[in-house]
Amino acid sequence: MHEAAAIPSWVLLAYLVAGVCFIMALRGLSSPESSRRGNRMGIIGMTIAVATTLATHEIATLWEIAIAILIGGGVGLVIARRIQMTAMPQLVAAFHSLVGMAAVLVGAAAYLNPGAFGILGPDGIHQVSRIEMGLGVAIGAITFSGSVIAFLKLNGNMSGKPIILPLRHVINLGTLVAILGLIAYFTQDQAPWIFWTVTALSFAIGFLLIIPIGGADMPVVISMLNSYSGWAAAAMGFTLHNSAMIITGALVGSSGAILSYIMCRAMNRSFVSVIAGGFGGDAVAGGDAVAIDRPYKRGSAEDAAFLMSQSDQVIIVPGYGMAVAQAQHALREMADLLKKAGVKVKYAIHPVAGRMPGHMNVLLAEANVPYDEVFELEDINNEFAQTDVAFVIGANDVTNPAAKTDKSSPIYGMPVLDVEKARTVLFVKRSMGGVGYAGVDNELFYRDNTMMLLADAKKMVEEINKALG
Repeated sequence: MHEAAAIPSWVLLAYLVAGVCFIMALRGLSSPESSRRGNRMGIIGMTIAVATTLATHEIATLWEIAIAILIGGGVGLVIARRIQMTAMPQLVAAFHSLVGMAAVLVGAAAYLNPGAFGILGPDGIHQVSRIEMGLGVAIGAITFSGSVIAFLKLNGNMSGKPIILPLRHVINLGTLVAILGLIAYFTQDQAPWIFWTVTALSFAIGFLLIIPIGGADMPVVISMLNSYSGWAAAAMGFTLHNSAMIITGALVGSSGAILSYIMCRAMNRSFVSVIAGGFGGDAVAGGDAVAIDRPYKRGSAEDAAFLMSQSDQVIIVPGYGMAVAQAQHALREMADLLKKAGVKVKYAIHPVAGRMPGHMNVLLAEANVPYDEVFELEDINNEFAQTDVAFVIGANDVTNPAAKTDKSSPIYGMPVLDVEKARTVLFVKRSMGGVGYAGVDNELFYRDNTMMLLADAKKMVEEINKALG
């Protein structure tokens, strides 16, 4: 085993402080009320880590570092100012791809110039470093290519439907075994063809793993890729002898894995099935079903305004349709008008509503919805039976009662919001012609206590606000 050069005690202390900041950041991000504080702690920790690394590693001149920061920071600033909140899921996927590619580039640089990284011994690259390097490059490449596919699906450049390849399980398992076998062989022989074959196969399996995953499982994919990016960073931290990267990567990797498991439970999906590209079962094909031609009750903005203004409590259920229409600000205005009329207003959030974990929480926070009015599924589901109106805006699969009754449904067993128990359900939907992202029609549309409000979500809510005003 190789030994890194002696690290000054103040550097270790600085990295320790940065690690504590990262832990506090994750703790803060666990709640909407403390999320801003958590973000600040993360910024402070990363600033300390980056400053310490730059102060102790002569990796480039000050001007080169400044130019790199200006380029990267400038690109990030432009993206941050232009990005719409509805595009946040694909932005997150794009960021994950950059983390993965960074790990691949660092690994390649370490392989091509091991002496500069302190991993070169008399017999070539140290064996331990070869393992670290191989795993880091493999995970990084999988993260990059998988994130690219996720971005294309989320951005609409590729169909959200699963792309099922013949013998995909055999291909995936064979590719994975080949990667692990080559990494093991790499510890004995550091020939270039081994390193670059591992890299190429890892890029390939990233595509193969994500292509069969349908759009309905995208929240799990996003959190899973987040986990992968963390483990890639941790592996590169060992190669670079950087404890801050190891700590940060391990935190991101483990928290992402836990979040992926929580998302799978919320969707009644097998964790292994999703991360293996549907291994062990058929992927859910989104968008193949069509809406059933059945009688339904249609209402107007004036009807909705009257029903809600006469209510004691209204529970608002936001979904991806709200995000697409960018109706969150109009929705908050509607809630404010109802509260002025003496109506109690709450928001019910399903864990997988939207296209990434916490998507609805982010949109509501952007519209300055009070945190104490936002509740998760397990905290509010028992209140629907005592609620006058459930106002569903763009949420389909997460409110579908078939998940509790229809064993043939692809969403059977998924915990859903019990909106059908409310006295009246107002369902905002663009038209009756479409189905949810999971590809199943919602029987809630046709129930006696449901009134369909067919229009663009933002336009409908604005009309309701006029009626309330």
